[in-house]
Amino acid sequence: MMSELTLFAFPGSCSRVSMILLEEAKASYQIKMVKLTEGEHKKPAYLAINPKGKVPTLRINDQVLTENPVIISFINKHYAQANLLPIVTNEIDRLSQLSDLCFCSSTLHPLVTRFCKPEFFTTDSNSDNVKQKAIEAINNTLLLIEERMAQVKWWYGTQWSALDAYIFWVLSRLESAGFALQKWPNLQLFLQTMLLRPSVKLALDKEKKLS
Repeated sequence: MMSELTLFAFPGSCSRVSMILLEEAKASYQIKMVKLTEGEHKKPAYLAINPKGKVPTLRINDQVLTENPVIISFINKHYAQANLLPIVTNEIDRLSQLSDLCFCSSTLHPLVTRFCKPEFFTTDSNSDNVKQKAIEAINNTLLLIEERMAQVKWWYGTQWSALDAYIFWVLSRLESAGFALQKWPNLQLFLQTMLLRPSVKLALDKEKKLS
């Protein structure tokens, strides 16, 4: 693929998912830092690129894609040799993969935000309540993943996939914010295994250089 790719990202954010997958695909791409902590994502220059004011954004030549599930789908299609998602032969299986991506983006991801940034959803006086409810919901979803990982190495069994990159970001983001993972041995093993993967190492190294 000869397109010019630019990933707009911020270290530690969910743009890490797209970055890992671009590394896994051995894609040639540039990274543009969007300083979320300085409100750069809400300024006119960035809003002209992504009116949603979020990362990641993937610019392909002069066109733009947003939202991790969509960016993942793009990378998977145009870098098929990377096998970022299992090959499917029917519509139901394809939609099941999409459902898994949506589980990460619309179920897990919002819970991470509620735990890490409860002040986004309420006043300071109520932030502890928001965080506590987030912890309860996170524990329920982590139990689902823990039980699945007790049976398989990766989300789809023996094949590493984009789902593993997304789950890795969820777990690493929670851990960095002080969420206790000690009671989830399979998730801890998963995190340790992911940290050994070359694409993950490369993405984390590039994030450090952005900081």
